[in-house]
Amino acid sequence: MATVKLILEVIFIIVCIALTVIILMQEGKSAGLGAIAGAADTYWGKNKGRSMEGMLVKLTRALVVLFIVISAVLNIGSFN
Repeated sequence: MATVKLILEVIFIIVCIALTVIILMQEGKSAGLGAIAGAADTYWGKNKGRSMEGMLVKLTRALVVLFIVISAVLNIGSFN
């Protein structure tokens, strides 16, 4: 059981580092003056989910779910 806990802790640390880096790579949510002029209706605005930014958002969501699951498992396992 100690081996499984050690493996989960290593994966947890890797997920934490990856999550931090990916969050810092994302752009801010401030639209600036482009939103006033209607720049959100451009090709870039409509296809944001297929871009690098969209991929980072999806990867962030997946890593957050993994973070929560691993932290819950490690917390439950600490009571033994």
